[in-house]
Amino acid sequence: MRAAILAVGSELLGTDRLDTNSLKITRSLERYGVELRAKAVAGDSIEEIAAALQAALRAHDLVLVTGGLGPTADDVTREAAAAALGRGLHTDAEVLATIERRFREHGLRMPEINNRQALIVDGAEVLANRRGTAPGQRMVFEKEGGGSTLFLFPGVPVELEGLIDVYLDPWLAERSGGVGRETATLKIAGLPESAVEERVSPAYAEFGRESITILASPSDIRLRATAEGTDDERRARLAAMTSRLAELAGDAVYAFREEDTMESVVGGLLRAAGRTLTTAESCTGGLVAERLTRVPGSSDYFLGGAVTYTNDLKIKLIGVPPELIAEHGAVSEPVARAMAEGVRRALGSDFGIGITGVAGPGGGSEAKPVGTVHIALAGPAASESGGGILTDHRKIRFPGDRERVRQHSSQLALEMLRRRLLGIPLKS
Repeated sequence: MRAAILAVGSELLGTDRLDTNSLKITRSLERYGVELRAKAVAGDSIEEIAAALQAALRAHDLVLVTGGLGPTADDVTREAAAAALGRGLHTDAEVLATIERRFREHGLRMPEINNRQALIVDGAEVLANRRGTAPGQRMVFEKEGGGSTLFLFPGVPVELEGLIDVYLDPWLAERSGGVGRETATLKIAGLPESAVEERVSPAYAEFGRESITILASPSDIRLRATAEGTDDERRARLAAMTSRLAELAGDAVYAFREEDTMESVVGGLLRAAGRTLTTAESCTGGLVAERLTRVPGSSDYFLGGAVTYTNDLKIKLIGVPPELIAEHGAVSEPVARAMAEGVRRALGSDFGIGITGVAGPGGGSEAKPVGTVHIALAGPAASESGGGILTDHRKIRFPGDRERVRQHSSQLALEMLRRRLLGIPLKS
């Protein structure tokens, strides 16, 4: 089955709104082995949407549209679909009654313009939307050699997700013959893309190069394994691939699920160990703390932090000796170590992280070029139940612009803590 996706909305043609709905649809298509052949964005024009639909329906077995089913004048997907199929529109009394009831349940009067959301393309099946007022629609476009199926989905993400679960996934499952496609993700930190490729390349010959993808991002590498077949076949193959890739990638793998982040993994390890953390950040401006507090329940292990951007605050807030700064400069190993040890001591945590560097674009020198960052981690060694404190340090020059340097720095700081908590040696 060959598919195409059309995202509708003039706002998607600008710079302030991204089309993320097509990604949600694509996940379902991949799961059931449907080949996505085309993806497009159309503005709020009946003529342009209709032309795009006609071309897509002629070339594909399945066409999925998201957006343009709202009540306002620029929501014209229904009219465009009717024009593309050469059909009319009619008001569905049951749909209209459902919309009116939703407004009453919220103590509101339904505006007259919401009547438009009850317009259904002649011959289409209504897909009830339990999360909103715009129902989806499904219809068949007859053409030489068979028909193409057209789905119309609302553009509100939570409503789209509900219709995918209730209507699209079962429809695809019924036509897949039990055969589908599934992916698994391994997340890797602390290695460049080329090093990951070098490590996992033996798996290419074992499972096929096309079934393994390496995706690089500013802070980590994703290894994505893909398997096809019946449920039992693909799950067995995916388990074998995941196990082999983890073996080859080694201790650089920090997560096995797409939804797991470095901050959630580290948070889980801190909670399990009964340890607490504080941070002292300069060039990252509190980014490590911000990432940690994205995770619900992070107050169990993250006590807080200090953004010590100036030398004066490094001295006053966390006790960095002024002579260290005078002798070595703020961007230096001794100062990073003093920041990690000082914030741990001042705020009373088990672990302390200290980060100082030159994020750019200015401020660099020949001795300390832009991208130079010192990161220190102070706290108990993994094998100790108490007693002495170990302080690790890393100096690295990160590539990229200011935001990439900050992101890389926060990721490495958390990776250093992950390794300490697991008793894995720190990579030089």
